[in-house]
Amino acid sequence: MCLAIPAQVLSIEASDNTALVALGEVQKRVSLALVEDVQPGDYVLLHVGYALNKLSAEEAERTLALFAEADLLVDAAGA
Repeated sequence: MCLAIPAQVLSIEASDNTALVALGEVQKRVSLALVEDVQPGDYVLLHVGYALNKLSAEEAERTLALFAEADLLVDAAGA
């Protein structure tokens, strides 16, 4: 079973088609090779270092809330 999680795009590096994304306080550089038309502020579905597709902010927030409800995430404050 695979798990993909929403992350917000903070910045994009066009020279190597990557983005810096954030999930709470965690930031990671990921590949954008599988998605098009991603801008800072967008949410992407992230799996093993690759953005799989874009999500609406509403869908990302709903998914993150479900993960938090299932105790799969630590909130951004570290609690």
